[in-house]
Amino acid sequence: MPVDRFVNLNFPIPTFMKLGIIIAGAVVLAALGYFYFGQNTTASSGVITTAVKEGPFSIYVSATGELKAKHSTKVRGPQSMRSVGIWQTSISSIIPEGTIVSKGEFVAELDKTELASKMQEVQTEIEKIQTQLEQAKIDTTIEMKDIRDEIANLEFSIEQEKLEIEKNRYEPEMIIEQSRLKLEKSKRDYDQLLNKLELKKIQSNAKIGEIDANLRQQSNRLSQLSAVASEFTITAPEAGMLVYEKTWNGKKGPGSQVSGWDPVVAELPDLSEMTSVLFVNEVDISKVKKGQVVTVKVDAFPEKEFHGTINNVANIGQQLRNQDAKVFEVIVDLTKVDSVLRPSMTTSNEILVYAFDEVITVPLESYRKDSIEYVVVKEGGNYHKQEVIGHSSNNEEIIIAAGLTSKDLVCLTFPDNLAELHVRMLDKEVKEQTLEKIKLADAARSKSEREAALAVKEEIVTSPESSGGDIIIIN
Repeated sequence: MPVDRFVNLNFPIPTFMKLGIIIAGAVVLAALGYFYFGQNTTASSGVITTAVKEGPFSIYVSATGELKAKHSTKVRGPQSMRSVGIWQTSISSIIPEGTIVSKGEFVAELDKTELASKMQEVQTEIEKIQTQLEQAKIDTTIEMKDIRDEIANLEFSIEQEKLEIEKNRYEPEMIIEQSRLKLEKSKRDYDQLLNKLELKKIQSNAKIGEIDANLRQQSNRLSQLSAVASEFTITAPEAGMLVYEKTWNGKKGPGSQVSGWDPVVAELPDLSEMTSVLFVNEVDISKVKKGQVVTVKVDAFPEKEFHGTINNVANIGQQLRNQDAKVFEVIVDLTKVDSVLRPSMTTSNEILVYAFDEVITVPLESYRKDSIEYVVVKEGGNYHKQEVIGHSSNNEEIIIAAGLTSKDLVCLTFPDNLAELHVRMLDKEVKEQTLEKIKLADAARSKSEREAALAVKEEIVTSPESSGGDIIIIN
C-alpha cells in the first residue's frame, strides 16, 4: 500500500470523529475559563451571602425585671424596739404569703425572749427598790422617834432646871448662876435638837424621794416594755394581700431576723397599679431614656403581653450579687394591669429605643469597621469591598445610611482573599450629605426623647416608710 495514502490530509473525516473534536474543544475552553474566570470563586468557597433588607427597623434593649406594686403599705413590727434596748429579734410565726387579710387581722408574732428577760430584770429591780423604800421609811421613823424622845426629855429637864432656879433664889449667887447656866445649856441643846429634827426630815424626804424617783423610772420602763411587748404581735394596718418583705438574702419568713432600725416584716401592695423594676446593663443604659415605651411579658404567663412607659432611670449604677457588670435600675409603669399579676413575678422587658420607617439594614456579621466602614458585596461571581456609612444598630442588624441598595447581596462570611479585594469608595459629596442627614436625624431623635420624658407625669408621693417627717419621692 502506497505511503501517501496515509499522509494525505484531504481524506474524508467521519461524523463521529467531528463530534469528538467539538467536545474536546469545549472541555479545553471550559478548563481555561475555570482557571481564568473562576479564581474568585475558588478563593471564596463556602462564602455565605444574604440580601440587603429594606423596611421598618426598631432598636430594642432587653432586660429581665420583677413586678412590684407602685404603692404599698408596709407591715411593721414595733418601731420603739431600740428605745428599750432591743436591736434585733426574729419572727416566731407569720401567716402564709399571699393571704388576704383584713385591717387589724393577725399577721405575725415576733420572738419575745429578749424582751421577757428585760421585763424580768426590771421587775426584779422594782421589787428591790420597793424594799429599799420601805427600809428607808422605817429607818427614818426610828431616827425621828429618837430625836423626838430626846426633845421631850430636854423639855422635861428644862422645866426641872427652872424649878431648881426658883428653889435656889435665896442661895448664894454662885449657886444661882450655876443653875442659870445649866438651864441655858439645856435650852441650847433643845434648839439644836429641833434643828436636827428639821434637817433629818429634809434628809429623809430627799432620800425617800430619790428612791421613789428610781422606782417611778423603773415602773415607767416596765410600762414601756409592756407596750412594746404588745406590739410584738403584728396586725395588718390595712386590708390586702400579704407579701413577705424582701432582703438581700431572700424573703423574710419564720425565723428571719427583724432589725430595730427597719422592723418591716411584710407589705400590702396595691395591685391596681403595677411597675416592672428592671436592671439594665451599663453597656446599654445610654440608650434608655425616661418616656420610652416598653413591652413587658410575665414569665409565668408567656401568652400575655403588657405595655408600659419608663418612669425613672437611676443615675448611679450598682453591683448585684453574682453579677460582674454594673447595672442601672429602671422603673417601668404598666399602662394596664391584669388580675393574674402578682408582686415578685419575673418579667422580660423590651425597651423600644427608636423606630425607623424605611431604612436599609444588614446583619452585624457583614459590617466591618477599621480605617473605613465597609461590607463585602457579591456582584455576579465576584466580590468587592463597598464603603458604607453605618448608623444605629440593634442586637442583630445595623442601618446602612449610604453605600448599598436593596438589590445588593452582602457577605456574612468573607472570602479568603479579603485583604486583596477591590474597595469601592463613596462619593465625597454623597458622604458629606449623608453625615449631615444623620446629624439632623439624631437631633430630631433627641428632641422626641426629651418630649417623651417630659410627657411622663411626675408624682410626689408621701412615703409610708417615713418617720418623723415626710420623705418626698419624685418618680
